[in-house]
Amino acid sequence: MTDDKDVLRDVWFGRIPTCFTLYQDEITEREAEPYYLLLPRISYLTLVTDKVKKHFQKVMRQEEVSEIWFEYEGTPLKWHYPIGVLFDLHASNTALPWNITVHFKNFPEKDLLHCHSKDVIEAHFMASIKEADALKHKSQVINEMQKKDHKQLWMGLQNDKFEQFWAINRKLMEYSPEDSGFRYIPFRIYQATTERPFIQKLFRPIASGGQLHTLGDLLKDVCPSAITSEDGEQKTQVMIHGIEPMLETPIQWLSEHMSYPDNFLHISIIPRPTD
Repeated sequence: MTDDKDVLRDVWFGRIPTCFTLYQDEITEREAEPYYLLLPRISYLTLVTDKVKKHFQKVMRQEEVSEIWFEYEGTPLKWHYPIGVLFDLHASNTALPWNITVHFKNFPEKDLLHCHSKDVIEAHFMASIKEADALKHKSQVINEMQKKDHKQLWMGLQNDKFEQFWAINRKLMEYSPEDSGFRYIPFRIYQATTERPFIQKLFRPIASGGQLHTLGDLLKDVCPSAITSEDGEQKTQVMIHGIEPMLETPIQWLSEHMSYPDNFLHISIIPRPTD
């Protein structure tokens, strides 16, 4: 991969200032103060909210505490989506800090998966990496790694260790010079205006004529409504890690530098602010 290490570092250390507030109907023994945290965009809520849980459990009766879950303005937040995706999709045009509501009761079974331990997140994370490598390298890279390498990827993410993670992950971002890029780009496109979880399909980074496919080419092929509108006015924003990349950016470069740790390029399509 081309070595734009500053980009990788900036992506890794992206943070969202967040205010956690206990849901008003939760029963407490004394008033629950809000809890503030800088959330890493690249991580998962259930990996970084132990402090939040402890903070609010102090003021609650034990019998009132069951599985913790989070919502933003009435939308339950899916723990298996990276934090940056949740923010871009639901809150990117709101003022900071991001106001998240904490619940300990009435778990929304229809909307959220249960997550009883970090083993569940680790299994989900590793399954995503394996799926991404199947698309990029026919699983050759991940299968040649040892178990300790898989563990190092996970521990690097869990402990927020950039060097530890990238020492292994760079192998997943390499390709042979004659290929000019990955076999297919691992991506998921999320839309704020639809109930569909996300769009994912096979897309090559290089066109049959040898030219590099761009972000615009991907969207034209997979989600044309994101970049064209009937009256010619652009009504949506295309967000990756909280920024709007230029549509001319090669999709191969984005995949190498702007993917989340699970090796997928998570792209959010959101309504453009009208003010």
